[in-house]
Amino acid sequence: MKPLYVTSGEPAGIGPDICLALTSREDERPIVVLADADLLAKRAAQLGLEIAFITYTGQLHPAPAGSLYVEHIALADHVVEGVLNSKNSAYVLEQLRRSAEYALSGKSVGVATAPVQKSIINDAGIAFSGHTEFYQECAGVERVVMMLATKTLRVALATTHLPLRDVADAITPERLQQVIDILLHDLKTKFKMSEPRILVCGLNPHAGEDGYLGREEIDVINPVLNEYRAAGHRISLCLPADTLFTPEYLQNADAVLAMYHDQGLPVLKSQGFGEAINITLGLPFIRTSVDHGTALSLAGTGQAKSSSLHVAVDLALALAHST
Repeated sequence: MKPLYVTSGEPAGIGPDICLALTSREDERPIVVLADADLLAKRAAQLGLEIAFITYTGQLHPAPAGSLYVEHIALADHVVEGVLNSKNSAYVLEQLRRSAEYALSGKSVGVATAPVQKSIINDAGIAFSGHTEFYQECAGVERVVMMLATKTLRVALATTHLPLRDVADAITPERLQQVIDILLHDLKTKFKMSEPRILVCGLNPHAGEDGYLGREEIDVINPVLNEYRAAGHRISLCLPADTLFTPEYLQNADAVLAMYHDQGLPVLKSQGFGEAINITLGLPFIRTSVDHGTALSLAGTGQAKSSSLHVAVDLALALAHST
């Protein structure tokens, strides 16, 4: 049976801690953590956890209770909890590279990711804007879509990690068509929705207010949305983001398309932080992730919550079962 891989992320953060919590699971499908085995053993000892680490050699059975499959990747330098070290940036990227390679080659059903620290990877001289873009490049696909989800809300993004001043120029008819095509396709194929209902946020306050607060809705976004509506898709025209995220609207939506990162995600995280997940749509494999950062101050303290990683693993396994 093919495993699900879990990357342990930034070694000085809580990634190793929350990966250790996977020993509590009783999944039929095996889970393999990509990490330095000595780091995991040290962190387990700090947290007072008795875990049997099983070196992954290509043969898998469901892990016995209290054990964890690990594929060892050696750290470049010593790790101090909460202290970033650019010498270990290549170690973090090797986790991502292997997880992508295994998923693309069919050796795994996909990957769930623990958080990384973008800044320290860039400090090491390696251009890195995030997991989403990294996996996109590995897969060689023109466009992917970041979608975060709770049990009751899904928010996809037209743009991701861009400075706010660049967002309007990035929202082109071509980008919108690519994003909407991917969103519709994956909601239908991965989430088994026959006719997804999508609400779309306007870019400007009050969705431009008939052009008085910006013309992007009139000139760019709504013309694209009208094409999908004419083709029979259940997608709204631009709605003001400050009222779209109300129960009256959301009760009739399967997903929301926000124009930029901090338009939609604060609302979603306020509803379900710690139990929300990040899903990369448009990849030829399953990729889910936690909804939080590295929480450096909590590393090794026993205070890190693993709930988001469990939800990310749950969804990855469910999607693997349905495909």
